[in-house]
Amino acid sequence: MLSIGAVLVIALLVLTDIRADTAFVIHFITAPNHFTYHGHSDYVSAVAWSPDGKRIASASGDHTVQIWDATDGSHVYTYRGHSADVSTLAWSPDGKYIASGGLDMTVQVWEAATGKLLYTYHGHNDVVYDVTWSPDGKRIASASNDGTVQVWHAFTGYTILTHKSPTVIKGSPVPWNAVAWSPNGKDIVIGGIGNIEVRNATTDSLIATYGYHAAIVHALTWSPDGRYIAVGSSASLVELWDTVTGRNVYTYQGHNADVLSVAWSPNGKRIVSGSSDGTAQVWDALTGNNEYTYRGHADYYWGHLTSGASVNSVAWSPNGSHIASGSNDMTVQVWEAK
Repeated sequence: MLSIGAVLVIALLVLTDIRADTAFVIHFITAPNHFTYHGHSDYVSAVAWSPDGKRIASASGDHTVQIWDATDGSHVYTYRGHSADVSTLAWSPDGKYIASGGLDMTVQVWEAATGKLLYTYHGHNDVVYDVTWSPDGKRIASASNDGTVQVWHAFTGYTILTHKSPTVIKGSPVPWNAVAWSPNGKDIVIGGIGNIEVRNATTDSLIATYGYHAAIVHALTWSPDGRYIAVGSSASLVELWDTVTGRNVYTYQGHNADVLSVAWSPNGKRIVSGSSDGTAQVWDALTGNNEYTYRGHADYYWGHLTSGASVNSVAWSPNGSHIASGSNDMTVQVWEAK
C-alpha cells in the first residue's frame, strides 16, 4: 500500500506543474479573510443585518430563519414558523421585528429578540418572493408569484392596496419578483418582467416606469437619498436609473449570469451585486467602475468544497464596514467591504 502511494505521489509530481500544485495546496489550507456561518442545511436565500449591526438573520431552503451574532457567528436561535422554503426576510427599521416570506405563501411577522410569532399574513395565494418595511415601520409591502404586490399594515395585516400584474401568460398573471420602499416612505418600486414601476404606496397611482427588461427583474434597491434605483436582472446586468430625469445613468456589466441581489452602501457611494455566476461585486455607484470582486463562494478552500455556488443575497452592515452574502453553498459569509 505504501509503495502504491509513493508511485502516485511521484506520478503527480512528474505529470503536473509542481508550482501550481504547491500554490493550490497553500491556497486551500490558508484561512480565508472572511467569516463563514455554516448553520443552514440548504441554500441560503436571503440575509439581512439588524439595524444596530449586532446580528444577522439568514433565510434558507431548510425552512428556517436563523439569527446569529454578526461578529463571531454564534447561534442565537432558529425561527421555524414556515412550512416550506423561506425566500425573503427583512428587519423592521427599529430592529424589534422581522418579516419573512416563502413558498408556504405566507408572510410572518415575529419578534426579532425571541422569535415569538405576532401573526401570519395570508393575503397571497402563491410563493412570496420579497418583503420590505416602510421607513416608519408601520407598513409592509410583499411581492408574489401570484402576480400581486400587496401593501398592508405591519401589525394587523390589514391590506391597504393590492397591485395586480396587467400581463397574463398562459392564463396566469406575470409574477412580481421584487419590491423596495422609497426612503421618503411615499412610494414603492416593483419589478417582474418588463418595465419596473414606481407607484404611490397608498393610492397605487403610477409615478414612473423605467426601462424595458425582456429578461426577469430579480432585485431592486433605492439609493439612500432616493435619487436613484438599481435594478438587477437575468440579463446579467445592473441598470441604474435616475428618478429625477428618468434616464438610465449607466449599466453595470461585470457579471456573466443572472444578478440576483443588489444593495447600496449606507453612504450611497458604492453598490454590491450578487450573481448566479458565483461572485459578489462591489462597484462605484455613480460611475460603474469595479472596485473589487469577491469570490468566497466561487472558490475551493478548507471548509468550503463547493465551487461557483450562486450568490443569492448580499447586504451591507449598517456602518458600511462589512458585507454579508448568502449562497447556494449553504453558507453565509461576512467579509470586509474594502
